[in-house]
Amino acid sequence: MKHCYLTLILLLAATVTYAQNKATLIDTMLHRTNRLGLFKGNVMVVDKGKVIYKAPIGFTDASETQPLTTDYRFHIGSIAKEFNAVGIMLLKEEGKLDLDDKVSKYLPQLPNWAEKISIRNLLQYTSGLPDVNWKTVRGDADNMADLMKLTTLDFESGTHYAYNNNNVFLQRRIIEKISGMPFNKFVESKLLKPAGMSNSLVDPDDYTPLMAKSYDNNRKQGALIYPITGWTVVTLDDFYKWELALENFKLISPASTQILVTPFSPGKQCGLGGGTMQGNQLVFHKHDGISVQYQALLVGNKPKGRMVILMSNNKQNNIFDIDNAIEDILDGKPYVQPKKSILKDFQKQIDTLSGHQILALYHKLKQTNPDEYGFSNETTLNEIGYSLMNAKNIDAAITVFEYNTTLFPQSGNVFDSLGEAYLNKGDKAKALANYKRSLQLDPNNSTAKSVIEKLEVK
Repeated sequence: MKHCYLTLILLLAATVTYAQNKATLIDTMLHRTNRLGLFKGNVMVVDKGKVIYKAPIGFTDASETQPLTTDYRFHIGSIAKEFNAVGIMLLKEEGKLDLDDKVSKYLPQLPNWAEKISIRNLLQYTSGLPDVNWKTVRGDADNMADLMKLTTLDFESGTHYAYNNNNVFLQRRIIEKISGMPFNKFVESKLLKPAGMSNSLVDPDDYTPLMAKSYDNNRKQGALIYPITGWTVVTLDDFYKWELALENFKLISPASTQILVTPFSPGKQCGLGGGTMQGNQLVFHKHDGISVQYQALLVGNKPKGRMVILMSNNKQNNIFDIDNAIEDILDGKPYVQPKKSILKDFQKQIDTLSGHQILALYHKLKQTNPDEYGFSNETTLNEIGYSLMNAKNIDAAITVFEYNTTLFPQSGNVFDSLGEAYLNKGDKAKALANYKRSLQLDPNNSTAKSVIEKLEVK
């Protein structure tokens, strides 16, 4: 019997040490990232159902005088759209709406186009509505006035995907119409309270206590009040409770959750961002959001009892790199330390250079600053290539993408990018060749399959 107790004690000690080692590695990686100026915010990591890391790393506002604590609330960008999506499904389960109902049923004051858009279209971003006019809209009334003046949709509802916030705006108005409650009160009473999220709220202002303020690298602070309302802000603990409520179907059923992770087409977003159901289990859930200088990411992996929550008030566009490093640490693999972005630091210079000059700059930085920038992964040159392509500098983009394929010849993604650049140039033969190579390396690349089919049609 003593032997059994000793074995149990040793196993428990080994488990605790293993978790501590992971936490130490995560802490080291995050503080290095912070010292490079690449992350400020709050972090939680759950592994095997246990919180193994939870920490604030940064400051509450642009003055950088008061350190963050884990009690601070953050805007989470598009992840806040989960609350209206879950609200819609909650009303559906109560028999108060059907997903095939038209918007006009609940908002009859809208023009005739509302008779063509279903609630399902709103959830899947296939309504055909244009986006909110962010330059002129200063409140919900302004946005509703714009919609009242709208005469035609951008495309026939249900035929294409266009991610924009008017789909979200109308979901919130429908919830208000059916429930008879302002959207913020609906969220507080029907979602936050049942999930045990006692420190979250909707639409904070400058006087809201314990609210992290977002700011850029020049210490310019962003606004807290947004053009349209309905944005839930959360703490680390409440964000964790929200994900547990989704995974354990505390608010809506597995069937409703399945609808919210089923996009219009592969790779597109839906009500919960992205996710995978297996039977009656939400096995994977991933959603990111950006708003002003806030950036957030939640990744849930229920079979592993794993969750990674990142909330930043100083957006650096690298939260996926940070998550990848954390996931590798949790899996016991070598991780890639997040690095600075060459594009971000040298954007103005890059915009004036040819493709070969950009590669010369890349090699110079590789010699002089090898530990600051990301030379060990494909992202560094790929994001430069896309920036060039967006600026219509296609030849320079092709030069950069071509070189990236020599650095990472086993990456389907870099060949996909090169194929896209050649397609934009009008060179269908080279586009086809590179898309085919991409598909060979990544058979799950649905985009490549679709483009190849179109290019091979004579």
